[in-house]
Amino acid sequence: MGMKRLREFLWPLIGLAAVAISGYLLYHRLQGVSVADLKASFAAIPVHRFLLASASTLVAYAALAWYDRIALLHLGVRHISWLFISVCSFTTYALSHNIGASVFSGALVRYRAYSAKGLSAAQVAVLVALCSFTFGLGTLLLGGFTLAYDPALLARLEGQLPHALTNPTIARTLGLALLAVVALYAAGSILHLRPVAIRQFKLEYPRPAIMARQLLAAPLELVGAAGIIYFALPEAGNPSFVTVLAVFLASFSAALVSHAPGGLGVFEIIFITAMPDIEEADVLAALLVFRLFYLLIPFAIAIVVVLLYERSRLLGKWRAERRMSPETVPETPARRPE
Repeated sequence: MGMKRLREFLWPLIGLAAVAISGYLLYHRLQGVSVADLKASFAAIPVHRFLLASASTLVAYAALAWYDRIALLHLGVRHISWLFISVCSFTTYALSHNIGASVFSGALVRYRAYSAKGLSAAQVAVLVALCSFTFGLGTLLLGGFTLAYDPALLARLEGQLPHALTNPTIARTLGLALLAVVALYAAGSILHLRPVAIRQFKLEYPRPAIMARQLLAAPLELVGAAGIIYFALPEAGNPSFVTVLAVFLASFSAALVSHAPGGLGVFEIIFITAMPDIEEADVLAALLVFRLFYLLIPFAIAIVVVLLYERSRLLGKWRAERRMSPETVPETPARRPE
């Protein structure tokens, strides 16, 4: 078995193991939470905060569409409409967020869609890589900001992280280091520095206009996603938005690293642990709202979009074959001899 085949087999197993372990921990953590408590927490969320959570979802997915647009501009592709980009991006992320990045990176959906618009496989690969990098850049930027702004945030995960990381001085130093990495990336783009090569990985600095868009789109997406949970949490005792954002970044990053499908269990156990000052039923209700708005509803819509798209492709191919078939070409009547 080759190394590539081994990785393809190993990552799903790691993801399922992460789901099992975190599910076990979550079960023991939430033994005191009843279904009645959870229903009461849902009922306590005002309608206007559900609407704000919905608006946050739209902001997040609009920013994700901007990721694709930025990557296409980097490739010099300008002929694809915003509507097509938005539908393709929405479908890609709705599927990959739920199925898991290790199993379904989104490259297949993007290739099927963008190849129909004239992009090569190499161009789609660059697009996927740049979108992933844009997300990572946003995580570094907001993670650095939250730790530099409030270095006591990691203390919420006391006992879950190494003691050194929960020290405010070290946490602030880490935050400033993350911001420095982003600043170096921006400087490399502005100064047109040569690409950085680390083994097989090659970082090519984009044009300053592309870099500036990345530094706007990535934080916007993460702020929108974190806003869903923030608005679903109760107003009484609700920590600051910066706190919710920091906990979201830690939980979402851990969920991605775990390779668990949809981050199931991993995301919840970290978030609930980091919110000791709010009733567990209220936090769980907010996380379920997040899963509903950010994951499940988009996933259902994405499946319909994929089915309709594939149906239209098949119909188009079938019609083209019928037009080219000799059986459908009318015979030219033979001329009568004069």
